[in-house]
Amino acid sequence: MALAGIFLPAAALAQNTATETTLSVSTSGSPGRTLASAAVSVTDEYGLPATGAVNIQEGDRILASVALNSAGQATARFSLPGGEHALTAVYTGDTSHLSSSSPVVDAQASDSTTPSFQVTVAPVSPATFPMVLAQGQSGTAEVTVTPVNNAALTTPMFVTLSCSGLPNQASCTFTPENVEILSGTPTSCSSGSPASSCPPISSMLLQTQAGVSGQQPTAAAPRPPGGLALAILLPGVLGLGGLAWRTRRRRWLSRLSLLVMLGLVTTLGTAGCSPLYRYYQHGPGYPPATPAGSYNITITAQSSNGVTAISNSTTLALTVQ
Repeated sequence: MALAGIFLPAAALAQNTATETTLSVSTSGSPGRTLASAAVSVTDEYGLPATGAVNIQEGDRILASVALNSAGQATARFSLPGGEHALTAVYTGDTSHLSSSSPVVDAQASDSTTPSFQVTVAPVSPATFPMVLAQGQSGTAEVTVTPVNNAALTTPMFVTLSCSGLPNQASCTFTPENVEILSGTPTSCSSGSPASSCPPISSMLLQTQAGVSGQQPTAAAPRPPGGLALAILLPGVLGLGGLAWRTRRRRWLSRLSLLVMLGLVTTLGTAGCSPLYRYYQHGPGYPPATPAGSYNITITAQSSNGVTAISNSTTLALTVQ
């Protein structure tokens, strides 16, 4: 087998090929927060790009999950609270590549006293990223909204969650869609702690659409369009036509009858092409399936105090099969 004129060793065609993951991080300041941009590249031991997804992590916390493009590269953007951060890119592997991790990269986020929050995501079902779903399946993830400088809050901060970047025929819902941050809301918790002792968590449900094959929509019972209009117009048109035929000298009446009949034909043609007519004749169609492919779903958390708005986001890698 050859690729671009270069013959690959047999080991390159086997499964479980070793990979190398690299990570670089740049930061930029924004009022009350620091935005980070993480550029990732994953290649196998022969220098060829890998496929799949990469998690940007700080310890065990997933700050973002992003799908690799055809060049084995990806960029993830997320916010960081003030202080030093040690970040790692973890490639999760695929059917022919082993997983790998990048060296730790340090990132410095500017300190601020402005109340804000950080958004992180963790897989639930399936238990790993990318979230791999067959058409028609659903998956869940936990979205954690971690308070930052919330001790300075004088009123509750309400955060609304939403998503974008979904493929066609797919949807996402959050339970709850709005979370509340108070001055005493915990900023961390240990495993197994009750919800009241942890930052707010919302359950995100991703739903895809299955296709329908081997079956055709059942036609609805035929229903003549505009039956009442026909009952009124048809006798009148026939009467005018007969009157015009008998009184050939009255050319204006003949022309009038022709105009009325032309209007009737136009009405029938319009009704026959209308969506309502098609529905009565053929019934409702089946919705198409969610297109297969890899997608980066953006999860956005936004809050506003009526004067300024705070918006932070992360990404989730989705693969539809």
